[in-house]
Amino acid sequence: DDGFEDVRWGGGKRKRGGGRGERRWRRRAHEFGHLDERRGVHRGCGLAVRDAEHAADAVVLPGVGAFGACMNALRSMGLESVVHRAVRSGRAFLGICVGMQMLFDGSDEDAMAAGLGVIPGRIRWITDQLPRPQMQWNQLAIAEGHEADPVLAGLPSSPWMYFVHSLHGVPHDPSMVAATCDYGGTVNAAFRSRNVFATQFHPEKSGDDGLALLANFVRHVRADAPSR
Repeated sequence: DDGFEDVRWGGGKRKRGGGRGERRWRRRAHEFGHLDERRGVHRGCGLAVRDAEHAADAVVLPGVGAFGACMNALRSMGLESVVHRAVRSGRAFLGICVGMQMLFDGSDEDAMAAGLGVIPGRIRWITDQLPRPQMQWNQLAIAEGHEADPVLAGLPSSPWMYFVHSLHGVPHDPSMVAATCDYGGTVNAAFRSRNVFATQFHPEKSGDDGLALLANFVRHVRADAPSR
């Protein structure tokens, strides 16, 4: 087991190791994510989830916990190179919460832990003028130029998402910020870097708007997979 899950849906061509009429996408199944909960969300969207080593049409990297501990766990299982290969392949890639944070160069939470460096920049503390962590629903403001992002398509202009975090990503290139929220100042809440989309909030905990975002991601994978 390589620590990833395949998520499969009907309507595609037969693939190695899979049944006829199925496509697959892969999510990172590590011990610091709420895997049972996310599996339930995927099944609720009509997707079958299983642990597997097969090639996938997309990858999801979730994570909950401390940045350094998550990076240590990822590396101890030999998965750093797997993430980089997935990103370089051009496959749709979704990072969630600490999974998003690990895509950055590093974090102020653990100065000794190097991140994956997929999104150039650093994870910074949010304000201490309000309770930290931010643990609440908050409204997104979609950043200019990202309104047409396929993962955000059809969402309300200010969708409600659920946050549990004390840090946020600050990319070197501000144009990578796809959405923000307000919590004693601007908090960067979502990011786009080529084939990578990443969120600080938890779409799987965010009701209809979060499920719509995940459904958009799946539709984007379905549309893109035949071209590869």
